[in-house]
Amino acid sequence: MNLNNLSCKSARNICLVKILAKLGHFPIRTTEKEAWFLSPLRSETQASFSVSLIKNLWFDFGMGVGGNTIDLIMAIKSYSVREALEFLKDDPDSFSFSPPSTKPSDQGISILEVQYINLIALIHYLESRNIPFELARKYCMQVWYRSKGKQFFAIGLKNHLGGWELRNKYFKTSSSPKTYSLIQRDAKVQRDAKQLIILEGMFDFLSLATIDEDLVQNSDCIILNSLAFLDRVKIFIPVYKRVLLYLDNDPAGKKATATLLSLYDHITDCSDSYSEYADLNEKLKDEKAWKK
Repeated sequence: MNLNNLSCKSARNICLVKILAKLGHFPIRTTEKEAWFLSPLRSETQASFSVSLIKNLWFDFGMGVGGNTIDLIMAIKSYSVREALEFLKDDPDSFSFSPPSTKPSDQGISILEVQYINLIALIHYLESRNIPFELARKYCMQVWYRSKGKQFFAIGLKNHLGGWELRNKYFKTSSSPKTYSLIQRDAKVQRDAKQLIILEGMFDFLSLATIDEDLVQNSDCIILNSLAFLDRVKIFIPVYKRVLLYLDNDPAGKKATATLLSLYDHITDCSDSYSEYADLNEKLKDEKAWKK
């Protein structure tokens, strides 16, 4: 491979994990869909640099930046695009990226089309949950998907690996890969000067944004999409000055809250503000009912 025939497209297809290994960086842990490294761009003690094994893209959660193979070489070496291509030109074809093979399944969910929310049925569904339509459009999309040979539509919240949490009046499901959703504000602001909100589900987040939009707009937010992903987001907690928890008032949510409170001193449990309800959306619906 030489520079003359190494296009940007070819360079982006060079495996990030192998390039990082060439530079002396190896994963701290690896899952089916991602590999986690200590950041090659800064000093840290907890791995917060993620490489998608599905898309061959990287993201540094401590800096709020990411990209492809060329972007990584430019960031590590302070190179121009030309210099990055020069650096990558001698890597053998064996460095080419190949995503893990997946077995087709009729039981899986296929995303067909993503649009701005406009279907009356979904607007009415948002109204039934007391979520303003315009607010939902800021964070969610209208997603058409196929499941078991049939086509459906839903309110969709994208997660940080590109999968979707999907909700409509009749179904609650998700597409692969399933993980947490991350909503970050100004990435240029120092992480340790900011506030993080951790919530359990899509409608918890939308409910809090309805109740206190300024709070949400001035914070980074993690929507777990499942308590199973709580361990994955612990890497974020130490880099924020304040962390606010809005988990459900069920045994699992209370247990998760208690665990986090025992581990960190800068976390505030905010569930007292909806202590009489199962979650934030239940409180929102009840408050709106009283106002009518």
